[in-house]
Amino acid sequence: MAQQRKLTQKTGLPIVNTSYHTQKQLIVSNIVAIVGRPNVGKSTFYNRLIGQRQAIIEDMPGVTRDRQYGLTEWNGKTFTVVDTGGFVPNPNDIFEQSIREQVQIAIEEASVLIFMVDVTTGITDLDEMMADLLRRTDKPVFVAVNKVDNSERYFEANEFWSLGFENTFFISSLTGSGTGDLLDALTEHLEDEPAQINTNLPRFAIVGQPNVGKSSLTNALLGEDRTLVTPIAGTTRDSIHSVYNKYGKQFVLVDTAGIRKKSKVHENIEFYSVMRAVKAIEQSDVVWLLIDATLGIETQDLKIMRLAQRRHKGLIILVNKWDAIDKDTHTAKNFEQTIKKRIAPFTDVPIIFISALEKTRIFKTIDAALQVYENRRRKIKTSELNDILLPLIEKTPPPMHRGKRIKIKYITQLPMAYPAFAFFCNHPKHIKEHYKNFLENQLRKHFGFTGVPISIFFREK
Repeated sequence: MAQQRKLTQKTGLPIVNTSYHTQKQLIVSNIVAIVGRPNVGKSTFYNRLIGQRQAIIEDMPGVTRDRQYGLTEWNGKTFTVVDTGGFVPNPNDIFEQSIREQVQIAIEEASVLIFMVDVTTGITDLDEMMADLLRRTDKPVFVAVNKVDNSERYFEANEFWSLGFENTFFISSLTGSGTGDLLDALTEHLEDEPAQINTNLPRFAIVGQPNVGKSSLTNALLGEDRTLVTPIAGTTRDSIHSVYNKYGKQFVLVDTAGIRKKSKVHENIEFYSVMRAVKAIEQSDVVWLLIDATLGIETQDLKIMRLAQRRHKGLIILVNKWDAIDKDTHTAKNFEQTIKKRIAPFTDVPIIFISALEKTRIFKTIDAALQVYENRRRKIKTSELNDILLPLIEKTPPPMHRGKRIKIKYITQLPMAYPAFAFFCNHPKHIKEHYKNFLENQLRKHFGFTGVPISIFFREK
């Protein structure tokens, strides 16, 4: 391990442990925020620190809009690094105004700040304004002059000493050059034993089409403007992770980018966003499918649901903007019946009518998601399975195949992360789909698997 760290420091590539499956703790102090004007390479540096391509990178300003949080480790100290949107003073449009607010929040949250600038452009007016803002804070500020990847640029980078910050480093986010020296100095200002919390927590992903209210729901639950909320579809581009810890309930909440129809995905950035949303589904335990009550459940909503179902994730359906519906012509009961008709045959799914704007029934979604999470983890004893199901199977046996009687002799739950059951019988290949549905319904009826896809396998004994 020591040799690995020594080699890592020479190359400027930090040792990280940010995998969802291996990461056991999340740092709640020792926060390092990367700030600066747009398009100076903040997201490239962020991705290098956390060891994976989590932040979207595109050669155009304004790509990063929300705060991205990732975990990394250097010199034996673990810390959270925050990627922010480009700082723009006196913003003229709605996105720039929101980005400015997000940057200010990140500065307030951070223990240490990395002020990133670009050697290829020299010191700009925006750099000067950002420097003036950072001089007013009592937190350590490290200037990272980025894109210094040759001797000529190294000479040009010296002009950034005029910004007046003692800790100025010349780096290349792309190649890793100089990042080791920066991190060595930075970690001297971090606590040796930061506060930590267990992240072996339920993981809930909020998914849906653009502009259905995913970020509004996230902010309403967290009680803060954690993600950008605007009336423009597609505001959230990255998947944003937050830890919810209120009222004795704790879980990881993931706000994802809206998943559009393939025919409407034109920008490279939006393509990446969809991939991140799909990845968030794969890494989640329970998926919250948010649909727009004013539009009803659409074909794209069904595709998103089937995506979660194929990946064996727990599922709840949230009908948002219910406050905008005329209750005299549309009742919740009729709306729910329409949804269940569209999602059949997997209809054993919680459906909750909410308003993220008015915060109506939003906390009911947490209770439902936690229950589905427990349902997904439920393990049934083999003796209990056989005692309950075998008499029912004997009473309603599988249809005969070419005069041959099919007899199910034994049932067991498989050791998987989701409910999966093996039915041992004499002719496993000849059991029809409708009888498989019958067995699934019996499992749901007697053992409580609401909101969870069930896998059934027939094996020869």
